[in-house]
Amino acid sequence: MSSPFIAFLGPSGTYAEMACRQLAEAQGLQDHVPRAGLSIQHVLHQLKENHGEGVTAAAAVVPVENSVQGGVTATLDTLWTMSAPCCPPQSPDPYGPQGLEIVRALVLPIRHALLGSGCLDDISEVLSHPQALGQCSTWLNNTLPEALQLPTTSTAEAARLVKGSRFRGAIASLEAATEQGLKVLAYPVNDQPNNCTRFLLVQSAGEKKFVSTQAGHPAPCCTTSLCFSLQQRDRPGALVEALQVFHGEHLNMSRIESRPAKTVLGNYVFFVDVEGHYRSANFQRALQNLYPICEQLLNFGSYEVTNWSAEAV
Repeated sequence: MSSPFIAFLGPSGTYAEMACRQLAEAQGLQDHVPRAGLSIQHVLHQLKENHGEGVTAAAAVVPVENSVQGGVTATLDTLWTMSAPCCPPQSPDPYGPQGLEIVRALVLPIRHALLGSGCLDDISEVLSHPQALGQCSTWLNNTLPEALQLPTTSTAEAARLVKGSRFRGAIASLEAATEQGLKVLAYPVNDQPNNCTRFLLVQSAGEKKFVSTQAGHPAPCCTTSLCFSLQQRDRPGALVEALQVFHGEHLNMSRIESRPAKTVLGNYVFFVDVEGHYRSANFQRALQNLYPICEQLLNFGSYEVTNWSAEAV
């Protein structure tokens, strides 16, 4: 029987792999082997796919938000398409997650380097993930204004592709430089010194049992991620009405982002993060009021968010 594994956006040397190891330790999954995926979609789909001998990924680690570039749309869209509407009011777990569930999050400081095999003055092409290119856009425009910026599937893949080239550079981590035997041509190169990315540890809903500090009292220090589309989306004030349910129960909404529903132009789904656990009494009342006005309501789970110190990167 194959060992259980945790999928992450590869190849080896990505920031996602760093987050994967930290999240696995925090969640007690140290015996699970990290396994690289080709894309965010591929990583999350491994939670559903059978990889032989009855083995699927026990968990997946994906980026969801960057402090400079905002939401990672591939993660948001895949979570939306792979999950099902939350449990109805009469179920044993009202409004609970279905499909995929976020069980923990990690905020990881991002310190980009320009890597290569040649010299900084010779670089005419810079490769990296689009998010990383965006996070270093000012530095690139000031330092290498003539260099072409070429997107890749990950920062580590960019490092692999520039190995042996005098004219190509990659924006990636210091770990990727060690992994590929590249020189560090400049460090750090990210525009904002406090650049950080939030990574999610995702499992199939139901794998992780609910844990409370006391019987019937959910741990209060957590975030709940929801996604919804509205029934009467064209009615003035429809979105305000949906958001008022959290205000009415004194729940702080820390993030909101809209994405196309991929059905008809002008139809959107809304991703929101709300402080608190969805099983708490006031959160249940909020969901009870939100449920009837939504065409679809998805709950991605309640989870703890931890920070990794800059010294660890």
